[in-house]
Amino acid sequence: MSTEKEDFSALLAEMKEYGESRHVPIINANGLEVLVNAVAAKKPGRVLEIGTAIGYSTLYIAANSAEAAEIITLELDEERAAVARSFADRSRCGKNIRILTGDAGKRLLELTGKFDLVFIDAAKGQYPDYFRKIYPLLAEDGVIIADNVLFRGYVRGGVPVPRRFRTLVKRLQEYIRLVTESGEFKTEIHENGDGLAVSQRVKKRDFLEAEQNEET
Repeated sequence: MSTEKEDFSALLAEMKEYGESRHVPIINANGLEVLVNAVAAKKPGRVLEIGTAIGYSTLYIAANSAEAAEIITLELDEERAAVARSFADRSRCGKNIRILTGDAGKRLLELTGKFDLVFIDAAKGQYPDYFRKIYPLLAEDGVIIADNVLFRGYVRGGVPVPRRFRTLVKRLQEYIRLVTESGEFKTEIHENGDGLAVSQRVKKRDFLEAEQNEET
């Protein structure tokens, strides 16, 4: 008789094969290790994920969060959200996962309460916008994890950026500044894979007010 742990591992392996065979982007092994370690260290009770895809990272997050943690995850594509729901319902933590479909930029404005941990793995050109909308929802000691922040080595310079990626790269550079230059977050960027930034909030500061003052 298989154990619950074996069943869960088999489900994750099935999801990985599903994503790879259908070219659905899922977090790579290096990024996944960092993500799992960060979540396990935090043990968040309430989590927000932007970019569900098929729910692969969602289940890893749920499995390493606090017991009965609430996971809210946002997905633009309704078909992928349905696949994610079907996988989640086969897991022991599926009942704690809420999948919301639609544009994340709009959905973020509908959310209330505080989140202990936020994982961003969606449209890279929207990361600064996501950050500004996440900020009021983040717990005082919250963590933000963002995947793909180095984008093929273009973000930190030294590699010519094709014209079609220049706006995206500028937005990722802006995101990195937001989580490194305010003094409110301690950010570590893990370069294995495509770059994953872990930002621990260490100092309370009215970031949005400060940003507005700097613009005037």
